[in-house]
Amino acid sequence: MMFKVLLIDDEPGALEGMELWVPWEEIGFEICGTSDNGMEGLEKIRELKPDLVVTDVNMPIMSGLEMIKAWREQGKSEVSFVVVSGYSDFEYAQKAMHYGVHHYLLKPLIAEEAEKELRDIRAELIRRSKRQRLEQIADYEETVTVLKKLITAQPLEEGEQTIIRGMSALQERWNICLLQVDSPILTEFRETASSVISTASSMFLVDGDQGHLAIIYGFNGEELESNNWSKIIEIVQDYKGQRIFVGAGYSQSSLLEIGRSYRTAKTAVKYKFYEQGYDGITLYQNIEGLQFSHPYNQLQLMDTILRAVELMDQDEFTGAVDRAREVFHTSSTQPDIVKKLVVHMMYRIAEFTCMIKDISEEEIIEKYGVYEIAGSVLNLDELMGRLRAIGMEVIHLLLQEQSQQAQGVIFEINQYIHEHYREGLTIKKLAEVFFLHPVYLGQLLIKRNGMGFNDMIHKLRIEEAVRLLGDHSYKNSEIAERVGYSSYGQFAKQFERRMGMSPNQYKNSKF
Repeated sequence: MMFKVLLIDDEPGALEGMELWVPWEEIGFEICGTSDNGMEGLEKIRELKPDLVVTDVNMPIMSGLEMIKAWREQGKSEVSFVVVSGYSDFEYAQKAMHYGVHHYLLKPLIAEEAEKELRDIRAELIRRSKRQRLEQIADYEETVTVLKKLITAQPLEEGEQTIIRGMSALQERWNICLLQVDSPILTEFRETASSVISTASSMFLVDGDQGHLAIIYGFNGEELESNNWSKIIEIVQDYKGQRIFVGAGYSQSSLLEIGRSYRTAKTAVKYKFYEQGYDGITLYQNIEGLQFSHPYNQLQLMDTILRAVELMDQDEFTGAVDRAREVFHTSSTQPDIVKKLVVHMMYRIAEFTCMIKDISEEEIIEKYGVYEIAGSVLNLDELMGRLRAIGMEVIHLLLQEQSQQAQGVIFEINQYIHEHYREGLTIKKLAEVFFLHPVYLGQLLIKRNGMGFNDMIHKLRIEEAVRLLGDHSYKNSEIAERVGYSSYGQFAKQFERRMGMSPNQYKNSKF
């Protein structure tokens, strides 16, 4: 820690000697300026704000003692003084002690003695700095506590109201910039924001409700041109692209009304849910008058999405998710409702993993962070992206699982079809027998047999009909019934389609 020191002496040689003979930087000081009289020295104290002033006593225009007295009478006590005097001036040095000066150096300066004294002074400055910092922290924390009560609508005691009124008078207007920060970066973000805010005046970082951070700031003139607004931009820019929703409320003329700013800032933050990306600050005045909807007729959307997963239809699933996103966005559905609906669907989708060997419901839920979604900072696009991702993976796993299962049962399926094609067998009945989904079973038969279920049934029936036509003991209508057709017309149609002639024509041509 380096402290600033101002050197004052009317003798150029003595002033130069102080600069050169004392190892200031090694001790922990940096010379911020010099002066040759007390009047100018007083001005430089105001301008340069040194931590330590080393001054001669006897000087023209204004003596060192008069300068110290003038500074103390102004009520300023944060500057430490060291009096440099000869033996004949020691009486003046004693008078300076009445103004809180406890250190002096004798002329001519002896470097070793000066260095030892200055090291002791530096130790005092460090202790004073720590004490002041603790006092500042205590004052700041007390103020933050009162401000938190204000924004959360808690009543203030009389003394607290006095504090707020005094602060409020320092600025023309006050506002809140509210930040909803994703949990993994919240601690780091708070530290960064605190560091930036600590260098500002009329600016406070307060923990709001529901995990929000509130930056309360005052300003004069145009808000968006104020220094405090620039610091907010600086904080936000450091975390560009990360999951942070930022909204500014409607400014108030009194800090006692800052609760209104907080409520409007919360509304602005909620609208970040429907914006692309996470950058920028939503101003309440830009969305004032907009309303969130609270529809309860979106169960059909959920059913469509879940049905697509059940059918293992990836195209239908992605289309349903896109339609749901569009409905949410167009109707400005309240973000909390959207989150609840999406989380519910993700849980339901995860339940389908009970049919998959290599992954559990808990694993898929944890993989996509379903538990954390309710408290996470996610915009609509990323939220629907997670829904799409979990659904597509589960559909893929279901298809993979059924494909593996089908490898061993395709022979049994074909054998069952050969044994039961005469019985009015449908793909739905067949799927129930083998515990497969009808859509998937149909796709599997095409892939393995080169033809669909219906084509296979008709092929087997017509092949059997051809055999029976050679037995003249059966009428054509009886053959149709024996091979599984409920009407002769249907039989004749399928026969002609496959054989290129009617049953009678075939019988006459062959027999």
